[in-house]
Amino acid sequence: MAKRTRGSNRPGQRHADKRGSARPQSQTTPRPAGALSASEETRAAALESEIVAQDRAAEVGRDRARNTGRGFDSARPGRSAGPGLLAARAAEEYAYVVRDVRRIVLVGGALAIVLGVLYVLIDVAHAVTIS
Repeated sequence: MAKRTRGSNRPGQRHADKRGSARPQSQTTPRPAGALSASEETRAAALESEIVAQDRAAEVGRDRARNTGRGFDSARPGRSAGPGLLAARAAEEYAYVVRDVRRIVLVGGALAIVLGVLYVLIDVAHAVTIS
């Protein structure tokens, strides 16, 4: 079996750069590199206006997402309101954590007070005797 090579090495078939173009050249005069026809200019203007409209819509969406987390809570001092939806979610999650920690401290403090009262009644005042 013959060794395979890239391209065609059969007689009568040469590489594209060595032979002339198969298509005949048109007889029109070439335009300068940066020139556009009138129809191309109108199409480019339409495309540009669509792109600008999409950019404005995206900007409005970003502004809405950025301002979502900025309500009454973010006006308090010491709170940072970061831009974007992620910061709004983080602030909401932080509110849950603060509320849970307050509950833990409240329950723990209540238990400590109950234990302190029992200690005073049982050991110090001898008001309650356990037999």
